[in-house]
Amino acid sequence: MLAIGRPGGNGAMSFISLQRLSAIASAILLPATLHAALPTPAEAPERSFLTGQLLIASPSMGDPRFLQTVILMVQHDRNGALGIVINRPVGDRPLARLLEALGEKDPGVAGTVRILAGGPVQPDIGFVLHSADYHRPDTVEIDGHVAMTSSREILRDIANQRGPKKSLIAFGYAGWAPGQLEGEIAHGFWFTTPQDENLVFDDNRDDLWDHAMKRRTQDL
Repeated sequence: MLAIGRPGGNGAMSFISLQRLSAIASAILLPATLHAALPTPAEAPERSFLTGQLLIASPSMGDPRFLQTVILMVQHDRNGALGIVINRPVGDRPLARLLEALGEKDPGVAGTVRILAGGPVQPDIGFVLHSADYHRPDTVEIDGHVAMTSSREILRDIANQRGPKKSLIAFGYAGWAPGQLEGEIAHGFWFTTPQDENLVFDDNRDDLWDHAMKRRTQDL
């Protein structure tokens, strides 16, 4: 798993590639990919982990790919960590175009979905973050308010008004090796704050880092 927080690589190219909608949509929402990416759950926690919390890049962040980023921690334990950047918007895309790229053309579908650049690891794989009112067998429950689903069926449900009340699609993710995130926090590269559903799904992505910074802590 590629670890973030290290200089190098071309994060900008990953973000630009997300705009090739027809290309990336064909790779969206693969359950096997999601579960392979998640760290293997530890049998018993040994410390306070950050699953469900927000990770906020501090002003001293040295990696330009993660300047002023806010990351929703999907999973964190002694085997590693995985999170989704939630304040790197690519834009809103017509839901009908996403479904068409998946071979499910439906002229009656209306509306748009929000697309984010979720991180530099596997930037052509999509994940849907959504409110916890929606659940499928492959849904990852992050906490009682936010979940993540990695099946194409969720797009069909959103299109047919059977999906979650709130959702966004992120391509790519951020990952850490065991103990790496703890070290980066100790060096002052990240702050943390409890997850807030309003922040995760806020329409205003531009000010999200500022709002999260006002709530920050630094203790792990």
